[in-house]
Formats: sequence, C-alpha cells, structure tokens
Amino acid sequence: MVPSTRRSANGAVIRQRLSKRALLILTVHAVIFVLVYWLAFGLRYDFAIPQKQLHTFWLTLPALLLLKVAIFYALGHCHGWWRYVTFSDLVLLLRAATLSTLVIAALNLFAFSMDDKARSYHNIPRSVLLLDWGMTILFLGGLRGLWRLSREEFHPLLYRKQYNRAFIVGADQVGESLARLLQSDPRLKYTIAGFLDHDGSRHGMRMGRIPVLGKPSDAPRLASAFGVSEVLVISGHLPGKELRGLMQECERAKLNVKVLPSTDDLLNSNYHMQVRDVDINDLLRREPVTLSDEAISSLLHGRTVMVTGAGGSIGSEICRQVLRFRPSCLVLVERAENNLFLIDQELAALGVQTRLVPCVADILDAPRMHSLFATHAPDVIFHAAAHKHVPMMEYNPGEALKNNVLGTRQLVELADQYGVKNFVFISTDKAVNPTSVMGVSKQLAERCVHSFSETSATKFVVVRFGNVLGSAGSVVPIFQEQIRRGGPLSVTHPDMQRFFMTIPEASQLVLQAAAMGKGGEIFVLDMGEPVKIVDLARDLIRLSGFDPDEIGITFTGLRPGEKLYEELYFDSEATLTTPHPKLFVAYHRSFSLEEIDQAIRDLSDLLHAPPDVLRERLKVVLPEYLSSRAVPETSAAVER
Repeated sequence: MVPSTRRSANGAVIRQRLSKRALLILTVHAVIFVLVYWLAFGLRYDFAIPQKQLHTFWLTLPALLLLKVAIFYALGHCHGWWRYVTFSDLVLLLRAATLSTLVIAALNLFAFSMDDKARSYHNIPRSVLLLDWGMTILFLGGLRGLWRLSREEFHPLLYRKQYNRAFIVGADQVGESLARLLQSDPRLKYTIAGFLDHDGSRHGMRMGRIPVLGKPSDAPRLASAFGVSEVLVISGHLPGKELRGLMQECERAKLNVKVLPSTDDLLNSNYHMQVRDVDINDLLRREPVTLSDEAISSLLHGRTVMVTGAGGSIGSEICRQVLRFRPSCLVLVERAENNLFLIDQELAALGVQTRLVPCVADILDAPRMHSLFATHAPDVIFHAAAHKHVPMMEYNPGEALKNNVLGTRQLVELADQYGVKNFVFISTDKAVNPTSVMGVSKQLAERCVHSFSETSATKFVVVRFGNVLGSAGSVVPIFQEQIRRGGPLSVTHPDMQRFFMTIPEASQLVLQAAAMGKGGEIFVLDMGEPVKIVDLARDLIRLSGFDPDEIGITFTGLRPGEKLYEELYFDSEATLTTPHPKLFVAYHRSFSLEEIDQAIRDLSDLLHAPPDVLRERLKVVLPEYLSSRAVPETSAAVER
C-alpha cells in the first residue's frame, strides 16, 4: 500500500505542476523575461542598440529564456496564489532571479569561444545582466503586489455597497494580521475602517494603513462618522464584563457586535476565517489565562498521569490540557463506559505519542483501584470524579458521601501508599459554609486530602472553584433547551448569583495549581465578579435572537440545598496571593487523620438511612453545615 500511495501522491504533484493555471502563469513569466531582457539592452544603449548587440540579443535570448523559465518553475513560482503574496514570496523571487543571473553569467563567461573577437561579439554585457536581474525582480514583484492590491483595495472600492465597514477591537499584531486576512477574503465582504484599543499611546497611529481611532467605548460615537455598522472583537481580547458593557452601548447605537477567531482558534481548526455572533462564553470570559508552561511541563512531561472522572466535563478537559505537555502515559479512570469511550476516541484521534489507558473503574472499588495503582504507578493524579448535582444529592445524601468522601479517602490513601508525587483534588465553592449535602461531602473530602498532606511525602493540594460554564447539567445548556422550546426560562430567585468559569479556564488553572503546590494548600481560582442568574438568562435570550419579553422568565424558588450567594472562602480562612495572579491560597485550620476517620465512622452506619436522618447527623459532624442558610422558597413569579 505504501508504494501505491507514494505513486498516487507523486501523480497528484505532477498534475498540479502541469495544470492549466501553472502553464498560464509560466507563459506570463516568459513574456516578462523577454520584455525585461529587451529593456535591459535598450537602457544599456539608450534604446539605440548597435547591430552587433542586437545580434547578441537574438542569439542569447532562447538560452536565457529557457534557463530562467526552468529555474523559476523549479522553485515554485508558477504554483502560488498571487492574491496571497507576502515578503516570503519576495525573498523567493530574489533567490530565483539571483540564481538564474549567476547561471547565465557563468555560461556567458565559459560557454563561448575563448577568442577575444568572438567574446566581444557574442558575450552579454555585464551591465545588461545586472539590469535584467533588477528589472526581473521589479516587474514580477510589482505585478504580484499590484494583483494583491487590486484584491484588497480596488475590489472593495468597486463593490463597496456590498461590503460591511467595521472596527476591530485590538490594535496589536494579532489584530493587524486578522484585519489583513479579513480584507483579503472576498467571501467575507468586510472593510476595516479602524482599530479600537485601550492603550491610549496607540491612538492616532496606524497599523498598516488602518488607523487606531480610540477606545472600544468610543465605538458608538465613531461609528456614524466612519459609516461603520459592526464592531469585531477578537475572541478572548475583552473580559466578559467589558464585552457585556460594549454590547449594551452598541445595542443602543444600533451597532452589531461580532467575534473574530483568535490566532489559536485558526491554528487549531480546519476552516477559513469566520466572523460569528457573540456567545455566552464571550460574555463570561475574563482576561486570558496565562500559564507557566515550564513549571507544568516539569510536572507532567514524561510522567504517568491518572485522571479520575475522565469522562466528565472537567475531567475530560483536564485530559486534553495534560496531553499538551506530553506525559508518557495517561490513565483515564471512569465508571461510565460510554463517556470513557468517547473521550478515549477523541484523544486517540489526536495522534499523540502519549500512551492512553482507558480504565472502566469505580473509585469505591478497592481491589480494582489497588490493581490500577500497582499496574500503572501514577506520578500525578487529578481527582475529578464526584457526584456534583446539588438537588439530586439532597435526595441521595448517602451516595454523595460514599462517592465524594469515601472515594476520595480511598484514593488519597492509595496515593500515599504507592508513592504518588502529586495529588490534586477538584473541589467547589459549595464546600464553603455548605447548605447542601453535596457541599458538605466536598468539605469533608477537602479535610481528608488536607489531613494526609500533614504526614505524607505526596504533595496533596485542593483546587476550589465555582460553576463551570457549559458543563453537563449546568445552567446554560438548560436555558438553551428552554429557549429552543419557546420558554419560559426557569430561574430560582431574582437575586441568585453565581461565579462562573469556562471549562478550559478552570482546567488550565488546575494544572497551574498542581505545578505550584508544595502540599497542604487549598488553591482558590479567581472567579471574577459573580453573575446574577437572571442577567445570564436575559443575555442568553438576546444572544439567541429573541427579546426577553417574548420568551419570559419564571422564578420558581430555591431548590433543596441551594443558597443565594456562593462563597469562595470561610471567614476563618487566611487568604494569600501566589505568583500567579489568578490563583490564591486559602489556609484552613489543619485536621488530623484521626478526626476525619472519626467523622467517617460517625456517618458510615447511616449511609443508607432516610435522607432527613443523615442530614441531621451531618449537622453534628460538620457544624458549618447550616441548611437554614437556604432562603425559603419564593412563590412562583413570571417576569415579562
């Protein structure tokens, strides 16, 4: 199969090189070579070419033409797109012109008779060769540049009524590159009138030919003066709060706000430049997350990494992020067979060198987990397996405690026993002053991890963050489904607020915390400002192309275990900054392993007891658990 594939590939290359388009461009080159050679003689002799030199011109023209055509063709000058000509093409043109001139000069010196009289008669004057070299570069470079100029400048002028004038937010190298890419693609039909940027020192400057006109907030004021109908924001360039404000200002000015893909998006995709509408991820995005790749690489590169809950929203994204740092082996632990199959297939399709080991396993199954640790000897563990749905766990408190507490207890003991170097536990803001069984289970799990860090050589750390946007069962997919059905959207309380992060943001910062952890820390991610759920609902309705009055919002009252406001720290916790601006450390009082095991023993006999009985025991074991913090349910109301 390999030889036939190679022959097929070679055949495709030959067909490309002999295409009608390539032959047409070759003909254009040949005409230019003849014209330039004649002009070189004309300029050398002030267009009064002596008869002897005219004879030299006709005698040497076929050889010169054949050599230049062959060299330019061999170097690929007949197979590029002139509309995309760049400085690299200019360098290639300079190389081809120089090589062809050197070959012709060598033949000029050695190919003819060494008789002085013959040489003076047949040889090409050196000045003609130099003129031919310079004008070849000038004519071909100018023609290619003019072709691209006509595509980017003249074509939009002829069809300006069909093109949208727009501003781009972001006057930097990325913005300038995207502007050129946008204007060079006639299918997109955009003309960029100017850049908008927060950096006042850039105002009045030009990026290429495009001026920097002001700040993003100036868009409504500048739009009418420049005939602009759209504002294009590079994905991730503005934090969600600023993008939300810009959208509100532009909405009042009847300007459309759309999103351009970042360069990373373009590199990681197989499609051309696309301009899309703003989505909810853009509105909740904070400043781009910057990672200390060197520190994370030293933690993961060449190591064996285990991820529990690998088929879940967070676990699967952690797997994707981990693979960037090329561990030797990635062990995916997941009890949901179908979820494990999907993430394993996705990662395998990337063609990475890392060995992928999908393991159907329950973290509560002690013999199975012992076997996995003994077989694979993981160096780093990211523990993301958990029951996480708050109302569901109120009805099934025993299952929450078994999975989230007993499962974590077993994993940290195995990590200590098998000499795991780093163990990272994924926790939640609901573990702070918990009002739900899920929150209590996560708080007990935090204490369990913390207690082992006191004596173990393993570096145990906890990472605590809030709601993850777009994860399975989260509010955004629920709202989107309700919008699809025509509404209304169900919001529990008009004052309910939550912290949000995107899945990649949370997963990247988990890796950063793992690299920074010395053992015993509770890392808290910077979640930005909390967002009102009702505001999130309104934004999602508008972004779906509807008016909030059309869809409607109903207030259904708080569900079991919910509270209005989430917290990231206990009042008693000391918070310290870290070298990373988006990570903080919360220092809680230490808990001994004896205390944790006693708490587990106190609960073990009631894991299958009625929920009310188990919840009452939880209040004794964990005094911070105050279900009375939950606001009484409000009567259902409808916002129209």
